[in-house]
Amino acid sequence: MPITTCIFDAYGTLFDVAAAARQAAGDPSFAAIKDDWPALAEHWRAKQLQYTWLRAITGSHTDFWEVTQNGLDWALEKTGHSHDPALRERLLALYWELQAYPEVPEMLHTLKNAGMNTAILSNGSPEMLDGAVQSAGIADVLDDSLSVQSVGIFKPDVRVYDLVGQRFGCAKEEVLFVSSNGWDAAGATGYGFTTAWVNRAGEPVDRLPWTPHTTLTNLTGIPALAGV
Repeated sequence: MPITTCIFDAYGTLFDVAAAARQAAGDPSFAAIKDDWPALAEHWRAKQLQYTWLRAITGSHTDFWEVTQNGLDWALEKTGHSHDPALRERLLALYWELQAYPEVPEMLHTLKNAGMNTAILSNGSPEMLDGAVQSAGIADVLDDSLSVQSVGIFKPDVRVYDLVGQRFGCAKEEVLFVSSNGWDAAGATGYGFTTAWVNRAGEPVDRLPWTPHTTLTNLTGIPALAGV
């Protein structure tokens, strides 16, 4: 069955989650993180994800913005910067306008010009996703931004992946699901989607019951995978 619908995770896949810390580090006002911003960004992202999993399995759902703030607070304390409320405020503000990876606009335009359905499927709240999409200037090449907020649980719960078929009326076999998170791509594989893992950092494959169908280093190969 041919691919008709291309679905993308947002953070780390379309949008560079390290951009907020990197941009703040370039500001003389926040010179304290000029050397350790990569560690700050890594800890922030790791805790952000861990908290989504823990909240999912314990039934204590909240919106992704709270999880994002919780993860940052842990990371700031871990790296010795929790004493700087101005830094915290700046990092959170930058998270609403994360930079898209360079290949994203052209890749999405190629898919839309070929008649594909395109959408985001993300843990992010609708407001956060709208901010990122508008900041990146890609609203015109996305049909929708689907948020877990509508089902009240984070990925990789199957109710999240169900949102794709509900929105587009497509079979699982018609969907190409793309994520930079190996566990997300694996979960989507188990669900029945055709999957691509964007492994920008060259990470090992997660030891899970399923593995992504394809592994890429960036998004330039997505149109070809979709048959465009």
